[in-house]
Amino acid sequence: MKILVLGIGNILFGDEGIGVHLSNYIDEKYNFKNHKVDIVDGGTLAQQLIPIIVEYDKVFVFDCVNVDDAKIGDVYFFDFREVPECVLWQGSAHEVEMLQTLQMIEMMGDLPETKIIGVIPYVIGEDTTFTITDEVLKAAKVMEKILIDELKKNGVEVEIKNENANLQDIARISYKKGVPEFSLKGLEV
Repeated sequence: MKILVLGIGNILFGDEGIGVHLSNYIDEKYNFKNHKVDIVDGGTLAQQLIPIIVEYDKVFVFDCVNVDDAKIGDVYFFDFREVPECVLWQGSAHEVEMLQTLQMIEMMGDLPETKIIGVIPYVIGEDTTFTITDEVLKAAKVMEKILIDELKKNGVEVEIKNENANLQDIARISYKKGVPEFSLKGLEV
């Protein structure tokens, strides 16, 4: 079985980047065996993710959700095909695009089983920050547990490779994920 853990969000806006930060954290903290588990920082790519998503048997999406009368840090776990009526996917621009992307894949008949692990973020507006609120940091532990429990239910062997991984520290450098180290040596003027 091929499983995708997909982090969605805009890392420039604090809590709204939790999907990306949490996927990078999971990648740093765990190794997975018995099934192929890929962890992808989907950022705000939305429709560009279609060729990736359709290659998997099961997809877990970390993202922000919007729910009437919910509190910052509330966690929601649901099947994409059975979204609870209280859940709106309209907290920020990237979420609307991700919802539309999954709907398009479903219309094409290529959507794998897709579970959403979402959280209510503190929406900061136009200011940028890499800091996650305490409420969402606490919620991220619940989101992590949901994912790990679901992976184990699907026969994935989970091994901790870095017990010192820290979500807030990883959030501060998520923008570097996948960027090869480079040197300015020889470029001096």
